[in-house]
Amino acid sequence: MEFGTERHIGDILRERNIILKGADAASTMGFTQVPNFLLKSKQLSSGDKMAFAMLLSYAWQNDYCFPGQRRLAEDLGLDERSVRRNLKSLEANGLLTIQRRGLGKTNIYELNLTVTSDARSRADKNVRSRKGH
Repeated sequence: MEFGTERHIGDILRERNIILKGADAASTMGFTQVPNFLLKSKQLSSGDKMAFAMLLSYAWQNDYCFPGQRRLAEDLGLDERSVRRNLKSLEANGLLTIQRRGLGKTNIYELNLTVTSDARSRADKNVRSRKGH
C-alpha cells in the first residue's frame, strides 16, 4: 500500500482479513486491528492508543463513529476526564477529528489512518536497516 492513498477502513480490513476457525471467548465478540505506526508512536500515551483502538472498534465498518464519552469511559475502564484528555491528544496529533453536534448530542469522531511523516521516516529507516542485514 502506498503512503498517502486514502481508502475506506472496510476495504483495508477485507484485504487483510484473518479467518478464525472455531469460536472461543476471545473471538466471539470480534477483534480490532490497530495500525503498527500508532502502536509504536512515541507521541501517544498508552491511554491515547487504547482510546483510538476503542474508537476503531466502534467504526470498523465506517470512517467515523459517535459513541458518548461516558460509553467510551465505561468500555475503557476510565473516568470521563481521562477519556477527554486522550481524545484531545489524538486530535492534537492529527489522528482524530471531532465534529461537535450540539448540546445533548454525541460528537462524531472521524479517525485518520494516514501515516504521519514521523512514522513514515521510522518505517523507511527500518526497511533500510533490514536490507543491510
